[in-house]
Amino acid sequence: MKGTLGPRSLAIGIFTVGIQTAQNRPREYGPHWDGFGKRYGIRLVDVAVEHTMEASVGAFWEEDPRYFRAEDHALPGRIKQIDVMTVAARRADGHLAPAYARFIAVPASNFLSNTWRAESISNSRDAIGRTALGFVGRLAGNALAEFLPDLKKLFDRNKQHSVNRVNELKEAQ
Repeated sequence: MKGTLGPRSLAIGIFTVGIQTAQNRPREYGPHWDGFGKRYGIRLVDVAVEHTMEASVGAFWEEDPRYFRAEDHALPGRIKQIDVMTVAARRADGHLAPAYARFIAVPASNFLSNTWRAESISNSRDAIGRTALGFVGRLAGNALAEFLPDLKKLFDRNKQHSVNRVNELKEAQ
């Protein structure tokens, strides 16, 4: 549910659907707010179908599709974690293995979505392109999950430092 309706997913949807609306792709939906709404709704359904398929199929292999941070590693190890977790999943015993459910769910959901997409983008070529973008999106989501908490801490620390400095200046006056 969090991966489908969480703030990160919803925000990424606004960004990607905004680009599609600006490009008016697919053209059947139009370049205005109603087209944005149609694109956003379809994206949300697509994400829900993909995540449901991955969780359901993954349950048989005891795959955990969540991303696990490597915050105790140096930068190269963290980047490796982002890459590996794009195509791997943890098993019940804790070891990493290929994310077979993801390899099934991402293409299957993209080909299935051809049944409810606009005619101009409901073909095999577009489904393959969406599949590739699905893995690129997973990679980007992993990068956000890995580094966003660190950025939040940094900004919070800088904000607190600024507040402390302002208070010091006020006391000095």
